[in-house]
Amino acid sequence: MTMNDGSSLRDIPTGTRLDPWFNAYAARAHGLRSSEIRALFAVVSRPEVVSLAGGMPNIKDLPLEELAESAARLIRNHGAQAMQYGSGQGWEPLRQRIVDVMAYEHIKGDPDNVVITTGSQQALDLVSEIFLDPGDVVLAEGPSYVGALGTFRAYQGEVVHVDMDHDGLVPEALEEKIREVRASGRTIKFLYTIPNFHNPGGVTLSAERRPQIVEICKREQILIVEDNPYGLLGFKAEPLQAMHALNPEGVIYLGSFSKMFAPGYRIGWALAPHAIRDKLILASESAILSPSMVGQMTIESYLSNFDWFSQVQTYRGMYRERKEAMLESLDELMPDCTWTKPEGGFYTWVTLPEGLDAKSMLPRAVKNLVAYVSGTAFYADGRGGNHLRLSFCYPTPEDIREGVRRLSQVVSAEKELVDMFGTNIRTQLPSNAVSVPGPDQI
Repeated sequence: MTMNDGSSLRDIPTGTRLDPWFNAYAARAHGLRSSEIRALFAVVSRPEVVSLAGGMPNIKDLPLEELAESAARLIRNHGAQAMQYGSGQGWEPLRQRIVDVMAYEHIKGDPDNVVITTGSQQALDLVSEIFLDPGDVVLAEGPSYVGALGTFRAYQGEVVHVDMDHDGLVPEALEEKIREVRASGRTIKFLYTIPNFHNPGGVTLSAERRPQIVEICKREQILIVEDNPYGLLGFKAEPLQAMHALNPEGVIYLGSFSKMFAPGYRIGWALAPHAIRDKLILASESAILSPSMVGQMTIESYLSNFDWFSQVQTYRGMYRERKEAMLESLDELMPDCTWTKPEGGFYTWVTLPEGLDAKSMLPRAVKNLVAYVSGTAFYADGRGGNHLRLSFCYPTPEDIREGVRRLSQVVSAEKELVDMFGTNIRTQLPSNAVSVPGPDQI
């Protein structure tokens, strides 16, 4: 077999004893890394471990019997269409329903500018594919969504973090980073932001800052990628105006049914300016030919025939109860820490007492039968060691309280070490001496 450079496959040097094809991989493949969250799954899936780590939606309140009957009717009446290939852009009736959903955030969308994707994660991948050349810069909040960081890394983009506070992305910090990056000669391709109920930060970009951020990017000719999987899951107020509504030609809006309905269908979407839409469709067709027709038709039927917004409100109440259990437990049991107070979504961002390291502490936490995600997972530059993300979406309020109690014991023990020795001596161990214990070690 002849390669692009004229060499044959047998000319490629052997790689390693574990992977003889190591030297054959493309350069970008060497940048792929396992998610710190997925690396925990084998451990936290054990029933005795209280997992405050993953962001798995709680779908227990879905009307499963009614949905089963609806799916059966769909297959009986439209099975030949549902089981067939579809359009690379996505099914038009669902695209119209998506426009209706986005109207809750003051977006006046056009179904023709919507592209259906395999979850919003694929939309992130497509945006990265069509915009990022090796070395290009993506501006993103610090911290930022781990799945986005992995995607940008896979396309050899460089993430530059922008500070945020309790009101979200800081406009002055954004302007400063733009100046710094351009002064260094690097190219900024887009700003990636999660304005609503940030993952992992748990904060929301204020109504006052939204037009400021949009105006900065418009002036600097920087595209905004607005990732909004949690927008309808606020605990009190109605949804804030989407950034896309402020500048439709300068914002790609990403949405998903994973949080507001069910993740198993893997249906998301991108609303993009028309020319960008064309590129997204071509890239999607190259990757998957077309999104799942049965998934699209099932969700369209759900949006058309069920009171889906009442279901969203039920989710809101359930997640609000869990959030309150989380914050009350933290207040009672972990007073030496600080944390964000989310107004919606799934997460709170915890800052540990000085001297504690969340990543090196994790094995002791798992041994104490509680799991979280270290803040290092959410930075591209190695920061975040004194932070951790806690998720309240899936455990019951009782499990949340028990999980925080177990975590507080670990934090107290670590803090005693710091108080006694002036530093956490465990962070001085070689990196290979600190690892997450396997199931047989718990």
